Amino acid sequence: MIELIPAIDIIEGKCVRLSQGDYGSKKVYNENPVEVAKSFEDVGIRRLHVVDLDGAKAKHIVNHETLRRIVSQTSLTVDFGGGLKSDEDLRIAFESGSSMVTGGSVAIKNPHMFMSWVEKYGNERIILGADAKDGKVAVNGWQDVTEVELVDFLKKYIGDGLKKVICTDIAKDGMLQGPSVELYREIMQKVEGVYLIASGGVSSMADIQELERAGVPAVIFGKAIYEGRITLEEMRKMNS
Repeated sequence: MIELIPAIDIIEGKCVRLSQGDYGSKKVYNENPVEVAKSFEDVGIRRLHVVDLDGAKAKHIVNHETLRRIVSQTSLTVDFGGGLKSDEDLRIAFESGSSMVTGGSVAIKNPHMFMSWVEKYGNERIILGADAKDGKVAVNGWQDVTEVELVDFLKKYIGDGLKKVICTDIAKDGMLQGPSVELYREIMQKVEGVYLIASGGVSSMADIQELERAGVPAVIFGKAIYEGRITLEEMRKMNS
């Protein structure tokens, strides 16, 4: 069964969502992310994706206290990303209780440091965040699109020993218009050995089922929950 991974995006300690990475589109859904995390835990969810949007903008970890509260008050396995650029950022994230961390921009700008994290912590705890627009990798909270081809980028890192990738099609994120199934199918076919976590565009449980049929092992989704397109009861049923 496809692994269900709800997302909580954090700005100023609050649960928010953006559309296509645009901070101007911010919508606050809950003042208390711990409450949101507990609601997921109550329906059998075991894994949570937490994004420090303040950190992504500031280029260093910011909302680690919110991370600490989520981890200490639930039994969820949390992967944490957003602005992790240094060894110190990783130390803080792991000491705050994160089981895994996601690095995106750093993997483009400082691949040596990124691979040193994989060597130090292992490929189960370090996730590559590969955000894409028109088949090219985007960085800095999606504000900059590079000339790096997504599939080639993934092949290199998987070849170097990485295992897990969160791939977000920016054009789809937060739009509730369906995920980039063809992109994920292409990645699964061309990048051998990847544990692909699809992200962006999920609008319903039917979208998740389509990803499952395409062979995608895991999916992150957020706005569909907060907008009532996917209910907690649907998540409970799929998890049972």
